[in-house]
Amino acid sequence: MADPVEVVDYEPAWPALFAELGSGLRDALGDVAARIDHIGSTSVPGLAAKPVIDIQVSVLSFEPLDAFRVPLEAIGFVYRADNPELTKRYFREAPGQRRTHVHVRLLGSFSQQFPLLFRDYLRCHPSAAAEYAAVKRRWAAEFQSDRHGYVEAKDPFVWDIIRRADAWAQSIGWTPGPSDA
Repeated sequence: MADPVEVVDYEPAWPALFAELGSGLRDALGDVAARIDHIGSTSVPGLAAKPVIDIQVSVLSFEPLDAFRVPLEAIGFVYRADNPELTKRYFREAPGQRRTHVHVRLLGSFSQQFPLLFRDYLRCHPSAAAEYAAVKRRWAAEFQSDRHGYVEAKDPFVWDIIRRADAWAQSIGWTPGPSDA
């Protein structure tokens, strides 16, 4: 089975891995990156996750593409032009490197705000993070060889969390904190 869906216990080294990657991204991108943030499950302390570091780079514009593509490729990331999500530009680790996803999104867009709100809500609500971990483990076991099926199966729960997160954001006046790198 190639590339099975694997959800593992939280690894305390994940923030340090992000910090190293984030520093390299900041050095390479400079002011082209308005923000560089650790997102996804590895960014939530204690949350079980696929062992993939997800990083969001927020930019003011997708054009010119080379403004961020060239520096990212220069430090070893591979541009995935075939990414079907039109609200981001997507990069992956070079072959043989640790699994890393770099999502380049437009600063202030819904797609850029969504993972930050999701992350911050789970960080502040450990019981919701525990619920999410249970859902992820359940679907990873059922869809071990079907990554698309795994993502689709957990989507209803993700949207339930984002509804809760939106109510929380409204009640506290949430805005994203400072950039992580």
